[in-house]
Amino acid sequence: MILNASKTAGHLACAGAYIIFGLNIVFCKDIANSDVISPIALFSLRALGASALFWLVSAFLPQEKVERGDFPKIALASFLGLFLTQVSFLVGIRMVTSIDCSIMGTLGPVITMLFAAIFIKEPVTWKKTLGVCTSLAGVIFLILNSITAGNGAAQTRPLGIVMMLVNISSFSAYLGIFKPLISKYSAVTFMKWMFLFSLLMSLPFSLKGLLEVDYLHIPKNVALEIGFLIFFATFVAYFLIPFGQKRIRPTLVSMYNYIQPILAVVVSICIGMDKLSADKVIAIAFVVAGVLIVNRSRSAQTQ
Repeated sequence: MILNASKTAGHLACAGAYIIFGLNIVFCKDIANSDVISPIALFSLRALGASALFWLVSAFLPQEKVERGDFPKIALASFLGLFLTQVSFLVGIRMVTSIDCSIMGTLGPVITMLFAAIFIKEPVTWKKTLGVCTSLAGVIFLILNSITAGNGAAQTRPLGIVMMLVNISSFSAYLGIFKPLISKYSAVTFMKWMFLFSLLMSLPFSLKGLLEVDYLHIPKNVALEIGFLIFFATFVAYFLIPFGQKRIRPTLVSMYNYIQPILAVVVSICIGMDKLSADKVIAIAFVVAGVLIVNRSRSAQTQ
């Protein structure tokens, strides 16, 4: 009973995190279109806000000591799971539509499985191989049918798709490699060090941009979206992810990527930011079908 309750809590945490990430796609797109702040400076703001919040919360909790030998591992986890993941996303979101971004995000479970096969020796079955090929076919179809001219606010460029692949791959590597380390510490302890390391990584590249931002004249709607990114999409979501990771397997965590395309499609179309085309429907069908094939394999059913 306790085990089932723990797994249920893990699933709810991951569902909540990926609902936030789905909204995050739309808000990041709007912030990128406003050109009020550079991607790396925006990441530093997120890292600064989340780091401050996690360290503040940790001050009211029992102090947990981190083993000295784990700090380099946490730094690497921070690079893959935060710095490279978020910076590639914030750069790429300027060059892809919200719907195309969410379609690419559904590759996460497949890539996570590949890393799991390498690092925790999960078997690669013929169903997994078929699923990977099916999903990749969907991505290739999306690339071939993307419009390469025009501005990045409304149309997808191949470079944007490459950046999204970097985003997905780095976060999948983080999910697949660092579960033992994540399970060792509380979510607050782990994330306060993760965001501190990521902030230190970004400041040399972002300090000039942060000083150049005209904070007093940022449009109100953009300021609210940045606030959402810092508090919900960074602090809350990145608390929920390690909370869920401690309770369910990496592949199941990444399965919640499926929430993002549904939510992003609905929100983007409702507010007129994007349009649903036949090409996007076909790409969604291929990518999701491939992921479902992978996760119906015998080894996946045991997770």
